[in-house]
Formats: sequence, C-alpha cells, structure tokens
Amino acid sequence: MKETKKLLMTIYVAGIVLALAIVCLYETNVLEAGLLATDKQSEFLLTFLMELMTLGCAFLALRLFKFEKIHQELTTGKAVALRKWGVLRLLILLVPLWADTLLYYIYMNPTFGYLGIILALCLPFVYPSMNRCEAETEA
Repeated sequence: MKETKKLLMTIYVAGIVLALAIVCLYETNVLEAGLLATDKQSEFLLTFLMELMTLGCAFLALRLFKFEKIHQELTTGKAVALRKWGVLRLLILLVPLWADTLLYYIYMNPTFGYLGIILALCLPFVYPSMNRCEAETEA
C-alpha cells in the first residue's frame, strides 16, 4: 500500500507542479500569451467543450470510487486496484486542469482560468494520504 501511496502522491505533486510551471512560463514571458486571442470561433468552441469536460471530469473524479464495480474491485484488489483507479482519477482531474491552464494563456479568456480553479479546488478531495488509501480499499 505504501508504494501505491507514493505513486499516487508523485502524480499528484507532479501534476500540480506542471500546472504551476505552465503559469510561470507564461507570466515570465518565456512563452507568449494571447496568441489566438483574435480567433473567436475556435475560442467559443473550446470554451463550450472545456466547460462540459471540466464539469464532467470533476463530477466523475469525485464519484469514481462510489460506482459499484469499481468499489468492489477496490475492496477485493486493494493496492493493485487502488493504483489503477487512483491514477485514473488523478489524470481525470489533472489533464483538463493542464488544458484549461494552457487555453487561458493562449486565448487570455478568464473562463478557462475559472474552469482550472474549479479543478484545482477538487484536488484536495482526492489527496492520496495513507488514511485515504486505506479507507478507500475497505468495505
């Protein structure tokens, strides 16, 4: 269980660090912000897509371990199942977070920033502490 917790914690921290690195690169003008700020059609479509994806992913990631099949697998498979489903849950939150962060700086549209904040607010609820790892693999 300790190895699974270390893996999940590594992904958790690396995901946050990557999002912060994206912010630092754009805020220090290493990368140019607002490259597609004039392309309103693609901005509209991506805003719509990311709104749906962000809200869906936040809900799915927070409820993932409550689904009967997954819960059953977690209680019988313990560390192996937690590794598989825990990594998936973290990626469900982190990948749209990275996309929202990049899209915010590409379009300079605050909507993407707010969507990223929503996902960042979900991250403490899936923090992979040892107590949480043990609690999620119990019946």
